Amino acid sequence: MAEASNGFFSAYVDSWDVLQIPRIGGFSGTVELPGSKSIANRALLLAALGTNPDRSCILKRLPDSDDVNVLRNILPALGVSVVAEEQGVRIQADHHRLSASSGEFYVENAGTAMRPLLAVLSALKGSYLIYGNEQMNRRPIGDLAKSLQSLGVEIEASEGGCPPVRVSSDGWKSQEATIQGRTSSQFVSAMLMAAPLSEKEFVLRLEDDPVSKPYIDLTITMMKDFGVQVLRKDYQEFIIPGNQRYLAPEQYEIEGDASAATYFLAAGALPGQGPVRVNGLGRSSIQGDQGFFRILESMGAMVKMGDKYLECSGGSELKALDLDMNAMPDAAMTLATLNLFADGKSSIRNVANLRVKESERIHGLKTELERTGASVEEGSDYLIIQPPSRMKSARFQTYLDHRMAMAFSLVSAGVSIEIEDPGCVRKTYPDYFLDFLKVAQK
Repeated sequence: MAEASNGFFSAYVDSWDVLQIPRIGGFSGTVELPGSKSIANRALLLAALGTNPDRSCILKRLPDSDDVNVLRNILPALGVSVVAEEQGVRIQADHHRLSASSGEFYVENAGTAMRPLLAVLSALKGSYLIYGNEQMNRRPIGDLAKSLQSLGVEIEASEGGCPPVRVSSDGWKSQEATIQGRTSSQFVSAMLMAAPLSEKEFVLRLEDDPVSKPYIDLTITMMKDFGVQVLRKDYQEFIIPGNQRYLAPEQYEIEGDASAATYFLAAGALPGQGPVRVNGLGRSSIQGDQGFFRILESMGAMVKMGDKYLECSGGSELKALDLDMNAMPDAAMTLATLNLFADGKSSIRNVANLRVKESERIHGLKTELERTGASVEEGSDYLIIQPPSRMKSARFQTYLDHRMAMAFSLVSAGVSIEIEDPGCVRKTYPDYFLDFLKVAQK
């Protein structure tokens, strides 16, 4: 490991590297957020479906991260041109529908590529194989596969209903389907995004109450931006009227990543810290994780919101709360580490789907939080966190999970820490630790 010239961090390149962060004296400053990964991958696919030889779309602020680059690199094999220009990335399909009739597609560990790509390919005519890395091939996709099979699509998933997935389709043969949404809202979003390809009215019904509802709303909002209307009835029935086609705008700007913003805003919310401002995200955001801003306010932080920024400063204390985080499971990880600094026992509830993300996050959070001396109770869908009376320095495992690495960086507000495999942040935010340095005061 090489010591960085600023004295804060050791350099990292490979998975066996370790990032050293001394105790941070304070947090203040401004960060320019990268574009949202969730918006970017939806925009890439919707632009591919909404352009043709006579129409292109420029995506502005497309982030340069592993998850986004996975889908960006797949699109040319589907007959879609992807060209970086000064204004952004120009997307243009060579047909009025995606042209590939066969192919093998590797998605690494990008769920926002795997799930919608599977649904879209199933609505075409052809044979395809979609697979990922070891982590992705452990993430369940059976609920989505079952729903697509009900539409006459031949789908063969691997053991346990996980990728790799083989698809053989002659298009959807029915105009209605049911699906479960308790494992991942991405299954619902995938079905919605693919439905207009049937060119007839399509009805999707849910068999349960879905998780992460704001991400479904995000999908519906973006489909409208690309010319397709979806009618929602209490997250139980979705109607996509017939005779609709995607029509991409000439330009589409990707707003800042709200999940990434939580780490910096949480740092600013610590008692006596801030202000910390994030640019690229504001009051008109379409991302559910912006709601974390209000959680920080309820914990005692002082907050400001503008059209294109959010700002947070700490109060005299950080209140411990009992919170249902089902709508914001990614932000729940930030909340877990922030709770180490709260004034008492905190509860994070209704987050069972954290167990099937990039890592088994509920157990991983318990294991790593306890390294600081905290007492943590783990349930099937909850964590109860009692802060340590005196925080211990610790070396944290990340489990190849970008959000574990970013969330545990906040512990440096109390003690010096080490983070294994810090390069895993490349998945969504390659420059995270450089931006963290911008607001960390020695």
